[in-house]
Amino acid sequence: MKKKLVVEDWERREHFNFFSQFEEPFYGVCVSVDCTTAYQYSKANGISFFLYYLHKCLAAVNAIESFKYRIEEDEVFIYDRINAGATVARDNGTFGFGYFYYYDSIGDFVSAASDEIKRVKNTIELARSSKNDLIRCSALPWLDFTSISHARSFSVKDSCPKISFGKLTEFNGKRIMPVSVHVHHALVDGIHVGKFIDCFQQNLNGNI
Repeated sequence: MKKKLVVEDWERREHFNFFSQFEEPFYGVCVSVDCTTAYQYSKANGISFFLYYLHKCLAAVNAIESFKYRIEEDEVFIYDRINAGATVARDNGTFGFGYFYYYDSIGDFVSAASDEIKRVKNTIELARSSKNDLIRCSALPWLDFTSISHARSFSVKDSCPKISFGKLTEFNGKRIMPVSVHVHHALVDGIHVGKFIDCFQQNLNGNI
């Protein structure tokens, strides 16, 4: 479900009109998050660490309204729920795209996501969902990156946030993971990215 946002009444109207004209309206940041508690919890409870932090990420996305905005035919809509379109590694070294529905319950989320991972692993297609009710996620567990860029077709209009997760490393007894967040500046400002990161970190700390 989604509802239309009345741009004329929006406090960010000028920002939307300004950045909507850019050839490349996306900007990105890279930060590090503390996954110590999240990693320990996922391992102690037999939950995939990837699915655990993806769930906590989606919970944060759904808590920050600006991450639920999408541009469709030059109008802005607010989605009720945001899911994830994420890469899934296959045993042959390639990857596919999976669609992961968000559920408040970690158990329900992991169950549905595990089925989706199995489905993608048993296909050879590289079909990516064209839905707008998602964030586009990728995991790069081999790289402790400090910056990242994304392949993009500029002829295809897109306003979905892109979030990437890197290699988990240990430092001073803590498990740290780099996270990159790319967003459409007509919809999301730096303050909103900051709120998302804060919420994501709180979720990783076990606050939900």
